[in-house]
Amino acid sequence: MTGPTARALSLLTLLQTRRHWKGAELAQRLDVSQRTVRRDVDRLRELGYPVDAEPGVDGGYRLAVGAHVPPLLLDDDEAIALVVGLRTAAGSAIEGIENTTVALMAKLDQILPDRLRRRVDALRQSVDVLSWSEAATTVPAGNLTTLSQGCRDREEVRFDYRRRDGEEMRRLVQPYQLVLAGRRWYLVAWDVRRQDWRTFRVDRMGAPSLAGANFEPRELPADSAATFVAEQIRTMPVDHAATLIVHANADDVAAVSRWFGVTPEVVTAKQCRLGLRADSADWLVSMIAIVATNFDIEIADAQDEVRDRVHDAAHRLAAGAAG
Repeated sequence: MTGPTARALSLLTLLQTRRHWKGAELAQRLDVSQRTVRRDVDRLRELGYPVDAEPGVDGGYRLAVGAHVPPLLLDDDEAIALVVGLRTAAGSAIEGIENTTVALMAKLDQILPDRLRRRVDALRQSVDVLSWSEAATTVPAGNLTTLSQGCRDREEVRFDYRRRDGEEMRRLVQPYQLVLAGRRWYLVAWDVRRQDWRTFRVDRMGAPSLAGANFEPRELPADSAATFVAEQIRTMPVDHAATLIVHANADDVAAVSRWFGVTPEVVTAKQCRLGLRADSADWLVSMIAIVATNFDIEIADAQDEVRDRVHDAAHRLAAGAAG
């Protein structure tokens, strides 16, 4: 897009993605001169979009707080992607998200052309989301917004935090990224007081707020935030654990155990070791049952409570099958 109007819309989109842009950065992104950027900024101001200019070497442009959102321009693929994303979001662990997605869908209907609206309606009516009733893991949307802003703008965040043992304390962190794991949201961040990387469950946070201090990004000791969270979850203390000896090829067992986030350890070509962990004894017994349904197993190590529950479950299953 090279016309003045199209270029101004592109400039407006860039200004909305970051709090502050240098003039040279905008010129490079738009492939124009800085003088042209200044003219396009003036054009946006004429259209009613308040764009603040900051002079000096470190100066630049930013969209003022309270600026109106421009008209939504979507092609077919973008509209379909938006609908799929909204339907997926309806099943996520965010308070009130389902009502919000319904309202947003209604607004989307008003701006789409008839041809595209029919395609979107067909997709929306054909997709449903199964929402699990885990009220304890839902988080306020405002908390996610605050944490996201901290990640984006590299601004420190304060919040009250309740640890797994129930102890509560105030935390100051440099947020890196949010990760959604199943129905739980995690924040990967550098803990300023402990001088180390930490993973925080967002549903255990209280009143997160931007601290006003910016920071230089650090190198995460993992390939990605998701990988870091997965490793932290694997090493977190749990109340119940069991080690299984599975009489099957490790690759075949991995196809089943991957749903638990567990990788089997090879013992022989036809035998592997599988370590299972869970907060709930019932969930641990369920995982053992799933593995036992597919392979012959031995419980090499487990608490007496877990062994007793496995025996009880086996008797109930046998009785049910006989009946």
